[in-house]
Amino acid sequence: MLTAMNRTPASPANMGWRLVAMIYDLLPLLALWFLTSGLLLLARGGTPVTPGSATAIAEFALLWLVTGAYATVSWRRGGQTIGMRPWRLRVVDAHGRDPSWRAVLLRYVLAGLSLAAFGLGFVWALFDPQRRTWHDLAAGTLMVRLARSDKR
Repeated sequence: MLTAMNRTPASPANMGWRLVAMIYDLLPLLALWFLTSGLLLLARGGTPVTPGSATAIAEFALLWLVTGAYATVSWRRGGQTIGMRPWRLRVVDAHGRDPSWRAVLLRYVLAGLSLAAFGLGFVWALFDPQRRTWHDLAAGTLMVRLARSDKR
C-alpha cells in the first residue's frame, strides 16, 4: 500500500475511477469552454468562426490551453481536479508528493497524445502493475485512490 503526501494510505487508481472522474470533470470544463468561447464570440462582434479556418484552429488551441490550465493547476496544487475529489483520486510523484510543474505539464501534453492515439496510452494502465498510463510513466507520476478516512 502506498501513502500520499498527507500519509493517507493509497493504492493505484483503476480505470473505472479515472473514467468517472474525467466525466465529472466535464462539468467545470464545459463552463470554462462556454466562457472562453463566449468572450471570443463577443470579441469577433458575434461573427461565428468558419470551420477549418485559422481562427477556428486558434480557438481550438486556446480551448486546449484552458483545459490544460485547469488540469495542471489542479494537479500541482493538491494533486486533484474537481472531478477527482469525490472519488478520492490524487496525482502524486514517485515519493507520494504533489508533482512538479514540469511533471504536470508533461503529463497533460502526453495525455492528449494518448487520447489522440485512440486512447492506447490509457489502455496501457490495464496492463501496468501500478496502473500507470503512458503519461504517468513519462512524467513520473501515479494516480492513486486514497483510503476512506473515518473522519465524519
